Amino acid sequence: MFRADKKKPFKGPHQQSLPITAGLPPNQAKAAMIMIHGRGATAESILTLAHEFDQAPEFHFVAPQASQFTWYPYSFLAPTEKNEPGLSSGLQAIFEIVLSLESQEIPKEKIILLGFSQGACLASEFVARHPAKYGGLIALSGGLIGDSVSAENYSGSLENMPYFVGCSDIDSHIPVERVHESASIFKKLAADVTKKIYPGMGHTVNEDEINEVKKIMGRVITGK
Repeated sequence: MFRADKKKPFKGPHQQSLPITAGLPPNQAKAAMIMIHGRGATAESILTLAHEFDQAPEFHFVAPQASQFTWYPYSFLAPTEKNEPGLSSGLQAIFEIVLSLESQEIPKEKIILLGFSQGACLASEFVARHPAKYGGLIALSGGLIGDSVSAENYSGSLENMPYFVGCSDIDSHIPVERVHESASIFKKLAADVTKKIYPGMGHTVNEDEINEVKKIMGRVITGK
């Protein structure tokens, strides 16, 4: 299982484009959010979600751009080897952003990772493979990647990191069983898990999910 290593950086399709940013510059921000777009979308599109967050004026936002607008070619339920090199390249892209933020004096505990759909799957997989006390993980309609997932494949501790996952019970892209499996694995990794399944919701983001994001952002800002 690939894990990013700064001594041996992975080179793949997503290393060709630079992330874009919004909000305060890192040296003025109290915290940062890495925002990861879904299949067929753009970094610019996921950044527009920041306008929904009350705490946005205190944050630095950064969003990587997937090559050809997709992080990996097949479903997140496909065997992981079928989704290479895109999968590892996407994980490397997030890793590089985390390193960059740390070099600008924003520590992991002040960094929230948020993704929607394919971006939520990539963010979830990154945190599970690179466990640390991040500011939080927010998976909006997404789960861990692979034809099957097992807690035995992940080790380490998230040290009570807030983890929110929200999804429809009838999402045609994200089976609710995978959401449950992912939440269980994150609980074993010592995350503070909040899981919400919304009856009949489409493949979208609702107001209740936005409120959950605001809670995690507030916790990161206050340190409580």
